[in-house]
Amino acid sequence: MKHLFLFGRAFWLVIGLLCLHSLTFASLRSVKSKDAAAYPADVVTSWTTVLLKIARTTPAPPPVTLRRCAYTSIALYESIAPGFSGYQSIAPQLNGLGKLPAIKANADYFWPESANAALAAITRSLYPMTSAANKACIDSMEAVTVDSFKKGNKEEELARSGEFGKSIAAAIFEWSKTDGSESKKPYQLPIGNGLWVPTPPALMEAILPFWGQNRQMILGSDKNADLEKPIPYSTDPSSAYYAQVREVYDIAEHITPEQKAIALFWADDPDGKSFGGAHWFSILNDILIKQKSNLGIAAVANAYLGISCYEATISIFKGKYKYNGLRPVTFIRSVMKKPEWAPLIATPPHPEYPSGHALVSASAAQTLTFLFGDHFKFTDDSYNWLGLGPRSYTSFEEAAKEAGDSRVYGGIHYRPTCDAGQRQGKKIALNIDGKLKFKRGRK
Repeated sequence: MKHLFLFGRAFWLVIGLLCLHSLTFASLRSVKSKDAAAYPADVVTSWTTVLLKIARTTPAPPPVTLRRCAYTSIALYESIAPGFSGYQSIAPQLNGLGKLPAIKANADYFWPESANAALAAITRSLYPMTSAANKACIDSMEAVTVDSFKKGNKEEELARSGEFGKSIAAAIFEWSKTDGSESKKPYQLPIGNGLWVPTPPALMEAILPFWGQNRQMILGSDKNADLEKPIPYSTDPSSAYYAQVREVYDIAEHITPEQKAIALFWADDPDGKSFGGAHWFSILNDILIKQKSNLGIAAVANAYLGISCYEATISIFKGKYKYNGLRPVTFIRSVMKKPEWAPLIATPPHPEYPSGHALVSASAAQTLTFLFGDHFKFTDDSYNWLGLGPRSYTSFEEAAKEAGDSRVYGGIHYRPTCDAGQRQGKKIALNIDGKLKFKRGRK
């Protein structure tokens, strides 16, 4: 992120380069209002910058990263919801969550510290396997943040606020344990013409075969979303199936500089360099910084995006292991007799249909459109430091379409798959918007 504010040399000696973030909390000390909307979003955007760094350096399949983002963002929202006028807890609307810890009556709370404590606690719980450096980063981030709040705020109020945030994080983490994501059931790969097989070069076994059975956060989030089926498999050169593979092959053989740039920008591989599934959170964070959003709105936006993206991953993997579609590299090498052919970007170890990138991006884009409006112009500079981008868009939908197309340019998806994923992702976001109510009294 390019909008960074520095604490000073002493801070960086403690945290180091792993904890680059946008922390400017001096303005919080003078705010006396009890409403979360009165505080700037600095604590959220700063933590998000740190969380993106942790996600990047703790590689995981994108659905796993997005699951962590969802639970993190819900903990954030619930930690400040009691102090956000006109808004309500969404716990009763979330499948299986139940009642959360409540604030104490007639007691004062400093909501930025509730958020700080909740984010630190939930991050520790969701990233137990991250590096020692990242764990130290979490500890330092929490400590430096609360220390910045001490001037002008009562110690007992900060302590009470922190304990509330921690209690929310603990409850959300307990809920997360029962969502089915840790399923260890044995998986038997189906065998047959046109069905997925492990792809070169790694030839990895299929990952996350039961992810589609995870508990939905919003019941019915994918209702009527998966209405399309992939084009029937055929080796006939005159068939629609062959034509979609031929397009992938032809693009790879004559790829333009712009197509290559798009493929690499949206690759988002869990390789320790990119944000993986969290790319759209990088986009949101930059918008929140540039718009100087308040704490309440930042919490809502993150929770809304987190839920939409995670629900999309469940629908994606439900479809992947329902249809078990063959990847382009397999067809091109075996049927088209191009044994040395390889895609521009690595083929993920799971079936082809539907496209995860297209579906998640469409769901994310529709959610951000609900939040910021149609035709919202923005520049995505998530990967400037990698020499990729920046890329500018006239709407979130335009960015999502490009993200979907990137998988065709990268050689790992067919265009009809990406187009169907776009429609499916948008439908999921629409379903969620029809069910999830952050504001009190919203019909």
